[in-house]
Amino acid sequence: MDVFARRPVGSTGLLVTPIGFGTAPLGDNLVPEEQALAAIRACFDSSINFLDTAAMYGAGTAERRIGVVLRERGGLPEGFVLETKADRDLNTGDWSGDQMRRSVERSLKLLGLDRLQICLIHDTETSTFEYITRKGGALEALVKLKEEGVIGHLGIGAGPVDMLRRYVETGLMEIVMTHNRFNLLDREAEPLLDLCQSRGIALFNAAPYGGGMLAKGPSTLPKFRYHEASPVLLERARRMEAACARYGVPLAAAALQFSLRDPRVTCTVVGLTRPERVLETIRYATYPIPEALWPELIELGSSREGLPTGFP
Repeated sequence: MDVFARRPVGSTGLLVTPIGFGTAPLGDNLVPEEQALAAIRACFDSSINFLDTAAMYGAGTAERRIGVVLRERGGLPEGFVLETKADRDLNTGDWSGDQMRRSVERSLKLLGLDRLQICLIHDTETSTFEYITRKGGALEALVKLKEEGVIGHLGIGAGPVDMLRRYVETGLMEIVMTHNRFNLLDREAEPLLDLCQSRGIALFNAAPYGGGMLAKGPSTLPKFRYHEASPVLLERARRMEAACARYGVPLAAAALQFSLRDPRVTCTVVGLTRPERVLETIRYATYPIPEALWPELIELGSSREGLPTGFP
């Protein structure tokens, strides 16, 4: 697999590498400023050309940090694709059309851009489909921003699969980002992947490590999708780790490549915390994995017993 061969983002005309980096962790002020900036610079200096962020990551901290590096470089590097997300007001829960405009305007200011290539409406599970899609509501406001040229391409980024499918059915989504629902331990998003593929919609798969357990291992991080992992799930993860060890394969490499090898996935988005993460991710993406390992991993991940439910 060529992890640098760029793929079409649905029908948008944009091209992205199979791997992208996510900046949710860089919204955390526990990540020192210089470390965060170095991580973003390393991403721009690599052969990876996709960066994911959101208005809510650190209440703008991640976008501000990206903006610092963009200003250093005189703007977005040629051929690079940057996606951000429009968010509700985190203090009031406001999902109005006006709030979407405020969110987009703040993102543009923090990033130092005059246009967003891709904007996803974010975490809509915190409201209802009916409220978001009402006349004069959040989705309509983003559609108008696209018509005005402020947004290039529109999509959605959220968790619950059934909800995401409803937004796909509106016919307005060019990109769908799912997180934590398509990985070695959880295949809930399978029907969504099929739906997006059938409609020519780009599918971005975020959090292929399930929040970290499939990268660090169940003994080091016994959490899945940011919840304490159930005993049943931990046992399956241990068996996956043991199967990988028999073939000399890091669990993280198998977890990442599970997503990368699926032709329905346009881009797999991995959290970025430090500059070394860039080369580490590329190493996992290109690590040789014997075909004989995959059937065992697929079988171990076929059960839904013990998986978390609800948000996120």
